[in-house]
Amino acid sequence: MIANPSRSSTGGPEIVVCNTCRHSAEAREDAQGRRGGARLADALRSARSADARYAAVTVSEMACLFACSAFCTVHLRERGKMSYVMGHFSPDANAARALLDYAVHYAASDDGQVRYADWPEGVKGHFLTRSPPLESSAA
Repeated sequence: MIANPSRSSTGGPEIVVCNTCRHSAEAREDAQGRRGGARLADALRSARSADARYAAVTVSEMACLFACSAFCTVHLRERGKMSYVMGHFSPDANAARALLDYAVHYAASDDGQVRYADWPEGVKGHFLTRSPPLESSAA
């Protein structure tokens, strides 16, 4: 499944998960043969369905975000806002909740910038890149 670059299904933020990402820096797969990115996508969907606060956040998957050295990578985006690529996550419920909590703050922002004081601990140190909104042109 390839993420639709035009907009999320909810009209809110979208977390695009690299479903081919490594499980960790040392391992491509876990003991059951599942890739870390696929496990992170499952954890995000599970956390999203368990908490109504996350209903506006779409979770989608894409094969390879080209951030292979930053296993378990996601791209957070929403039309008209800055977007972020984050990586080095554990493919588990704690990372999923941190990402979804951040996405809720992101959704509430006008431009995609979230005050550092509102960042969940689980996303601090995980940011790889920031990109301007799609409607903007580089200066």
